[in-house]
Amino acid sequence: MQYQQLGSTGALVSRICLGAMTFGGAGTPPYDAVGGLGQADTDRILGTALDAGVNFIDTADIYAAGESEELVGRALKGRRRDVVLATKLHGRTGRGPNDVGQSRIHVAQAVEDSLRRLDTDYIDLYQIHNFDPLTPFEETLGALNDAVRQGKVRYIGCSNLAAWQIVKALGVSALRGLEPFVSVQAYYSLAGRDLERELLPMIRDQGLGLLVWSPLAGGFLSGKFTRAGAADTGARRTALDFPPIDRERTFDVVDVLTAVGARHEVSAARVALAWVLGQPGVTSAIVGAKRVEQLDDNLAAVDLTLTEQDLAELDAVSALPPEYPGWMQTYRAGDRFPQG
Repeated sequence: MQYQQLGSTGALVSRICLGAMTFGGAGTPPYDAVGGLGQADTDRILGTALDAGVNFIDTADIYAAGESEELVGRALKGRRRDVVLATKLHGRTGRGPNDVGQSRIHVAQAVEDSLRRLDTDYIDLYQIHNFDPLTPFEETLGALNDAVRQGKVRYIGCSNLAAWQIVKALGVSALRGLEPFVSVQAYYSLAGRDLERELLPMIRDQGLGLLVWSPLAGGFLSGKFTRAGAADTGARRTALDFPPIDRERTFDVVDVLTAVGARHEVSAARVALAWVLGQPGVTSAIVGAKRVEQLDDNLAAVDLTLTEQDLAELDAVSALPPEYPGWMQTYRAGDRFPQG
């Protein structure tokens, strides 16, 4: 396993992060489609990941209505110190008006609830799961800062925010002396490279860690899906069509992934993960698994080195179309630099 610095912190995390969305939720949509695994399977997959050198686990309080956190907590018995444990808050966790969002009330309660379910005294990385249009960053960051000062949280991060929202939050932290976000969890894959426009340049400029969720585009890039149909009718995408993709364009990507995989004698999924891990600014790719053999294949992506030909073919089939102001800012940009 390979490890990388988490943003500008001194903490090191594995380049593959085990996502816990497949744990729990049996018989409860949409989590039964994602995984619905019980304790025995959770123990097996999480144990396999840790034995392979993975030290980074990511879950959320809303995954399977909290069951994911409970399963992870039990699976980590005796191995808690071996991992950087991350979870998230924001989504609705109850029927009350304050059981959602990022108010001081909800943050304080959500921290305690996650600690209890995870059966731990501290959360290594606590992340807001989305943007809250009702709560100012001053309030949310103040509440998160309190959790850090109380020793309940070690680092804070964010997920699914726009670049301007993250920079605004960093500004609030700097102005008020509050703990800053150290990482961003965002969707990124060969089927969805949108964050390259604004988010990725900002992340690299601000020295943040980038944790990629759904690097296989909800399983669509696994090689199980072709124009002829799904090779595995039990695949997640057959029941939960998320994240959104341009199917025809993504079928073209799958064709290239399959060809590149054949050259290396590996799966299309392994190639797709290796591409994400090779992108500048990416700290870790979050993978979920329903089977140990699926996890083993994903873990092997850290050892796959793509050739210049591979990268050129994958870039050509997945590149974003030009968009303003990007195309204007790169127009004759070379004029700004001294000529040799």
